[in-house]
Amino acid sequence: MIRSSLRRRFGSVAAVALICAWMMFASAGIAQAQTAASANRAEAAPAMRLDAGDLLEITTFDTPELSGKFRVDSRGYITLPIGGAVPVQGLTAEQANTAIERSLRDRDILKNPHVTVLVLEYATQGVSVLGEVKTPGVYPLEGKHGVLDFISMAGGLMPSASKVVSVTHRAPPWETVTVNLSGAAGGTLENDVEVLPGDRIVVLRAGVVYVIGDVGKPGGFAIDGKDGVTVVQALALAQGMNRTAKSNGMLIRNSPGGRTETQLALNKILTNQAPDPKLQDGDILYVPLSGTKDWTNKGVSAALQMAVGMVIYGHY
Repeated sequence: MIRSSLRRRFGSVAAVALICAWMMFASAGIAQAQTAASANRAEAAPAMRLDAGDLLEITTFDTPELSGKFRVDSRGYITLPIGGAVPVQGLTAEQANTAIERSLRDRDILKNPHVTVLVLEYATQGVSVLGEVKTPGVYPLEGKHGVLDFISMAGGLMPSASKVVSVTHRAPPWETVTVNLSGAAGGTLENDVEVLPGDRIVVLRAGVVYVIGDVGKPGGFAIDGKDGVTVVQALALAQGMNRTAKSNGMLIRNSPGGRTETQLALNKILTNQAPDPKLQDGDILYVPLSGTKDWTNKGVSAALQMAVGMVIYGHY
């Protein structure tokens, strides 16, 4: 009976030990996988080169006299309080570590220095924000920022802006990625990308169709997508036709062969008795006022005059 009890006890202990060993092995495997993933991300990140005006934070282990914030001068050097000038222009932060350590050893300042370089500001490698933003220009990169941050720095989007933004990285692998602003919610983007020094952000222009004449809200309406909108959809954007509007309208379109004018039976289109044509970028849908004489002859010139300087409304 005692032997049976001992077997049960030690059998349970062995099982617990086996489970613990398996959990430790699994945890080690997960940690190793996470470390490898982090290493892969670090290798994939482009190594930025230092240039004049960049602000560095240099930390020398156990030597506060050789630590602090230093800006790269116009010659591409940083000047340490003890140790003099060290050339860092064109180096990565990791290469700058090695250069400073070598300089401290060669000048017999420290026998075995351990230096860490952190780039606080890439002053001369700003980010270009171009396209349909209110204030295009080059903006400095200070810290970690995404696409929405730089669009905000540039004053926000114009009404004619598309939901599509292209980001071109100016460092290896020199790729261009596309960010869709339609996924923005609460100031964040699901598909946002980290913006790096020297990158170029271009906010593309959306297509614009003009609905003018006797409608609720005449104007130009920004549209995204190659399919555009239909006549009925465009009238809906313009808050519909007024009661005083004619039942017939005109579509004015610029084509490679010149300007074309097409008469539209709006009343039949709205009642599904005629096809609903699709509009393209730059189209003008003119809804004349009922009772207007000779509108078919004067409609084109009147529509073109109305379209000039028309307010463009963003459609999101």
